[in-house]
Amino acid sequence: MNRPNYILPLIVLSQFAGTSLWFSGNAILPEISKAFQLQKDALAIVTSAVLIGFIIGTLLYAITAIADRYKPSVVFFISSLLAAAANLLILLPQQDFLLLIISRFFVGFFLAGIYPVGMKIAAEWYEKGLGKALGYLVAALVLGTAFPHLLKQADWNYNWIHVLLFTSAIAVAGGLIILLFASKKQVAKKRTQYSFSAFKTSFRSADFRAASFGYFGHMWELYAFWAFVPVLLSIYAKTNSYEMNNPLWSFGIIAAGTLGCVAGGYMSIKKGSAKVAAIALLVSFCCCLLAAFSFALPPVLFFLFLLIWGFAVVADSPQFSSIVAQTAVVENKGSALTIVTSIGFAITVVSIYVLNFFFETFSQSPFILLALAPGPLFGLWKLKPLLKQETFH
Repeated sequence: MNRPNYILPLIVLSQFAGTSLWFSGNAILPEISKAFQLQKDALAIVTSAVLIGFIIGTLLYAITAIADRYKPSVVFFISSLLAAAANLLILLPQQDFLLLIISRFFVGFFLAGIYPVGMKIAAEWYEKGLGKALGYLVAALVLGTAFPHLLKQADWNYNWIHVLLFTSAIAVAGGLIILLFASKKQVAKKRTQYSFSAFKTSFRSADFRAASFGYFGHMWELYAFWAFVPVLLSIYAKTNSYEMNNPLWSFGIIAAGTLGCVAGGYMSIKKGSAKVAAIALLVSFCCCLLAAFSFALPPVLFFLFLLIWGFAVVADSPQFSSIVAQTAVVENKGSALTIVTSIGFAITVVSIYVLNFFFETFSQSPFILLALAPGPLFGLWKLKPLLKQETFH
């Protein structure tokens, strides 16, 4: 296949630009809360609004099979426009709490046409070496997730309105880049119907089921770990009377996953995506088991432990997406990817809630982190049939 070398960098750049609406929004939430005079419980609702919007959006995008019924690059572009517009809603004169919730909800909703659809576009261009391509794609998103922590530690003097304007502008630019330069010519095909059949059809494949369930186990751990990294650092500092730059270390630990994704992508070329995902899950599982005892380590070893965990916890994510894309029915690939993503993010809501409940109930005991261990263990169990194959790269 004749594929220009610039395609992957453009997809990564556009995906990063679109999802910046999410992570930059998280970065300026303290400033927004002051402007809207939000209470702590209201701030939690605003934070959840994007995630809930994304889950509902991915579900509806999948049910309607939008990414399979229409050209993915067009879906990506229109979703970028709508997400950028939703991001600017809170700049309307009648600023109130409801408008803020609506704005963040629809940012999440239309991101459903950016994140999973971007993976489908990558899958169309990279039928071979997809694990490597998605490794770069997810690496950019991990870096974006870590970005708000870097912003906090830098203590930059920025205007939150300017941040909203800038991120909306680059999201639109990212959509245009995909539409104009990364759109792949497609052969004529029968239009996918509006139904749940996309996921059901693909789910009949044992390989697709194995990859999907493995991804669900991975998602039980991933976002809960990211959400509680600052908490773990605070507990360690308090327990050991140690002063640290919490935001900077939080950035470094989460951003370590960027290297994990890229390294895993290159490893997948020789080892295969399933084996790379299994190695990452095994390391993550061991970290879950050892986490409770890590608080007794000296600072250097403690930080090294968390960096290893941060490296491994997301290294399997692009590989699971690669296997899901390769095992899904071709004409339903976009919808299958989208609904698997939707279920995965819904699982993260539960795991974060469970971990938060345990921390509040058991006085922040480090043994609570054992609650994350069933995720990678389940993922390893479900991934086992794929380890005997060398089909997925």
